[in-house]
Amino acid sequence: MLIRRMSRMFVAVAVALAVSLLGSLTSTAAEAFPGRQLLFYNHAYGVFDRETADAVEHSAYLRTFANFQVRTTTGAGGSKWTGRYLMGRETYLEVFGVGDLPGQDGTIGRAGLAVSAERAGDLPTVLNRLRDQGITDPVVFRQTRDFGDGVPMPWFDGVFTSAQYDAFGAWGMEYRPEYFADPRSKTEPAAFPGDVGRERYLSDDYAKHLMRDVTGVRIAITERDLANTVPLLRAGGFVPHPVAGGGIVAQRGGTTIRLEVAAREEVGLRQVEMSLNRAVAHRHEERLGRSTLVVGPGPRAVWAFDPRR
Repeated sequence: MLIRRMSRMFVAVAVALAVSLLGSLTSTAAEAFPGRQLLFYNHAYGVFDRETADAVEHSAYLRTFANFQVRTTTGAGGSKWTGRYLMGRETYLEVFGVGDLPGQDGTIGRAGLAVSAERAGDLPTVLNRLRDQGITDPVVFRQTRDFGDGVPMPWFDGVFTSAQYDAFGAWGMEYRPEYFADPRSKTEPAAFPGDVGRERYLSDDYAKHLMRDVTGVRIAITERDLANTVPLLRAGGFVPHPVAGGGIVAQRGGTTIRLEVAAREEVGLRQVEMSLNRAVAHRHEERLGRSTLVVGPGPRAVWAFDPRR
């Protein structure tokens, strides 16, 4: 039960292609859309050097720390990608190595972020909110998944604010009812009418391990990629606040999203914070290639990635 990030290369149905840049990044609570949160952190990914990716893939510790899997997925148009996944109760993390994704998306420093709806029908509201911010032609697509029989299954509907990007992409998404209805998806029954949520999508195997959920991500991105991302976060109900040095932090929805402006050669996923199913008494440090995972003491873990190329 794995979902990958949706690259522009894997868009199945693109109803429009446009560039729409944000005017000002100075957001206040008064600029937020009223009402309940529509989109929540789903997962993030990063592309790292082969040493780090291989260390993650073959780590014995990660298999006890998290609901950990390595798998190849076939999406729209027959596109394939191989990722290493740490899955929690509602959220997860993807780790790719150089070349695991096709084309430019398989180069070091690439990263992405998905925010998803919990209730069926919320993504159209997000689209309306994007248009209210001046994004008149968002890129709308449908991703599919092939379970091995060559028949694409509708997986989720999604939206990008722009088709143009440097090294980071954020997209809004809503899982399709057909996917939940297919027994091969191994998803859970709906908790309420219209439930298309993250907890239903992910398995309960997280409870057998230490990792519970992703509570924070820090990603270095370019100014253009930040400008493309902020309208989506606002439309989903986040309130992005500017941070010193350039960038934003958005804290609504249970996971803190920190996006920092950097030069193109310095971008990438930098840090991931995770909650644990139980507190641990002692600090454990695990070196994984050019990254370091620190678990405890207490009910949290922090995974830091070396920004040097």
